[in-house]
Amino acid sequence: MTRRSERAGQNETMPAGSAPASAAAGFTVRAVADRLGIPTATLRSWNRRYGIGPAQDRPGRHRLYTDTDIAVLENMVALIGSGASPAGAAAAARGPVPVLGDRVGLLDAAFALDTTAVCAHLEAHVRVHGVVRTWDTLCRPAFTDIVARQGGGEGCIDVEHALSWSIAAVMQQVKPARSSAPVLLACTSGETHSLPLDVLRAALAQDGVGARMLGADVPTVALSDALARHARGAAVLLWSQRESTALTSAVLACAGAGARVLIGGPGWDAVLLPDTVERVAGLADAVAALR
Repeated sequence: MTRRSERAGQNETMPAGSAPASAAAGFTVRAVADRLGIPTATLRSWNRRYGIGPAQDRPGRHRLYTDTDIAVLENMVALIGSGASPAGAAAAARGPVPVLGDRVGLLDAAFALDTTAVCAHLEAHVRVHGVVRTWDTLCRPAFTDIVARQGGGEGCIDVEHALSWSIAAVMQQVKPARSSAPVLLACTSGETHSLPLDVLRAALAQDGVGARMLGADVPTVALSDALARHARGAAVLLWSQRESTALTSAVLACAGAGARVLIGGPGWDAVLLPDTVERVAGLADAVAALR
């Protein structure tokens, strides 16, 4: 497989599906109220009236505030302190609502190598539309555009790397939730494409599922060591972008440790594995399987 096809595969094979709730796991309303020095009733009112804070679509779950939510609220409080009305302060603090999948501004910033602007664009999209929709409608199409321009002879591998770094940085800001059942995410030994797992970890956190990220190029012995730190019954998802890193030894070691084994990525496509191993077809599929 060529480097270009590997890169294209990164956005083509990354899990796809419907978006989960758009609030990332983080801080309770009480914690945020104490931090800002305002009543919890005021926070709930602003959330209900102006959409400042967690989304309203998580029935039966606590609504948790992200660092981004808190930054918007801090700006709103400052504007009110300067004389603005709550409605006006909310509009100014929140800024324009990003259009779902609108990648023009994202690509402009990426080709300018302005990672600050790229991250801001991504953060706003994640805040409003959630991790899964941000990946499926914004990030994957942006990678497709960049790879197409590479195919046309334009030198923009640097742009691809800048975008990948920015996506990872934004996804890593999504606070992990605590989970009673351990979930491990790891790339197999030799596999360096960890961005899909950064996205998956963020999507799980946004859905209220905590996951331990082991990252890129995880030796099989390290997987066994990690699983030994938990009671039997852990779930582990192994990512392989390339066939050369789709290691059956890693799968067998995890299964031998009593873990529930899931696999993701195009590297596994031609590999024969035990029937107990679960293949995830997309991001929403992986989130549903690990929920």
